[in-house]
Amino acid sequence: MPPTVPSDIAKLVTFSLQEDVGTGDITAELIPIEKTISAKLISRDTGVFCGRPWADEVIQQVDSSLRVNWNIEEGGELTPDQTLAQITGSARSILTAERTVLNFLQTLSAVSTISQHYASLVRHTSVKLLDTRKTLPSLRSAQKYAVRIGGCFNHRMGLFDAFLIKENHIVACGGIDAAIAKAKALYPNKPVEIEVQNLTELELAISAQADIVMLDNFDHGNTVKAVELNGGRLKLEASGGIDADMLVSIAETGVDYISLGALTKNCQATDLSLLIE
Repeated sequence: MPPTVPSDIAKLVTFSLQEDVGTGDITAELIPIEKTISAKLISRDTGVFCGRPWADEVIQQVDSSLRVNWNIEEGGELTPDQTLAQITGSARSILTAERTVLNFLQTLSAVSTISQHYASLVRHTSVKLLDTRKTLPSLRSAQKYAVRIGGCFNHRMGLFDAFLIKENHIVACGGIDAAIAKAKALYPNKPVEIEVQNLTELELAISAQADIVMLDNFDHGNTVKAVELNGGRLKLEASGGIDADMLVSIAETGVDYISLGALTKNCQATDLSLLIE
């Protein structure tokens, strides 16, 4: 079942077009208003295609009379020189929409591509790879959708839907026990996750009955010890500086989750082009 499309697409596209078009596309005014063209969207890269709902919304908002014929489904495989879509209609409108369409598709396809790559590395384990809040401003829901298209999973959306009690929160609250107790009292239906720096803090988090414990920058040996100490009582999440080289060994320790900022912040845009036929 494909991931649910975020509800803020129209608002995000409106903002993006306001940013780009402003008071009007003065270069497009060089083209006769009655001129119509056909253009094709082409991939120059390999990867996972993502962002079609955003591209469709851009085209709809710029000119609802434009017609798009897609040759690829969301999550489909990208190959070099592949024609992804044909767009026909007003030349002015197509050229006005071009950059915003490409911006969404290139960014979201990049996120899906790297997510698929990381997911493939740990497919032999039961671990779930999670994204983080390290997203581009205003693009969080879109990038988290792209993560799911690539086969990984979402951490919390923001500061409102789950607790993630970190080192500074613990100090300010007066300790691990106090922080977890206060969280459960404030919002008993919200998941409570707490970050720990060592095995002693992990024991405190287990005793205080957190829902999830984040093992912050644990090396492989201490991650193995943490899994043994926990004994399946709580969910464990490994986080902090985990790259492709160490991902598999951490996944094989038996942790439940690994969170990776790289899924959304280290992506190189997928190479796509729009060419007039």
